[in-house]
Amino acid sequence: MKSGFRIKWEKLSSAYVAGAVAVLSITGCSFFGIRTSEEANYKILGESGQIEIREYDELVVVETDVDAPFDEASKLAFRKLFAYISGENLSKTKIAMTAPVLSTARRALDGDKIPMTSPVLSERQAEGWRYSFVLPANYTLENAPFPSNPEVKLASIPQKKVAVIRYTGSWNEQVMREKTEALVEWIQGKGLSIESGPRSAGYDPPWTLPFLRRNEIMIDIE
Repeated sequence: MKSGFRIKWEKLSSAYVAGAVAVLSITGCSFFGIRTSEEANYKILGESGQIEIREYDELVVVETDVDAPFDEASKLAFRKLFAYISGENLSKTKIAMTAPVLSTARRALDGDKIPMTSPVLSERQAEGWRYSFVLPANYTLENAPFPSNPEVKLASIPQKKVAVIRYTGSWNEQVMREKTEALVEWIQGKGLSIESGPRSAGYDPPWTLPFLRRNEIMIDIE
């Protein structure tokens, strides 16, 4: 392993290192961001540059709510959800990881109507976040392993039409806000109806080189 990577690894806690190795074994991702994991199924209805209109099939997810600012919430939520797919469920079943990992501001989930031109992501960080792992397509609510942790639950996301903006680089709140505002402007410019708050989608582990990362902001449309 090259020295730059060795230095980075030395700064991580032993628990994080163990989790990172486990992620690699489940997802098939390399340190350079090569993905072999299953991706949530969708079809593209239209596209314009970095923006796509997609129609997603119904998804089954495992999710958890974390009452913390974005940076802290992502770490806490990942540990809980990764434990579930690693066997922390009643049947002790290990589940392959599927992309993307979704995060949503809790106030958006509670139906709080905030004008979409405002910096919604940063304004909502004190209210907490919901993180979700998408389960492989062969799982339903009926056959998915039941979580052992009461803070983790299964849920179904119905089939829906989504506007998506794709970008590379860091998965941080400032960039997410900028991309959200760009996506909202595009949706409104097309005369489309916004049906949800923004969701952030990440497709790569945190050690992936930034220019190889795939990140997205998703907003449901009519």
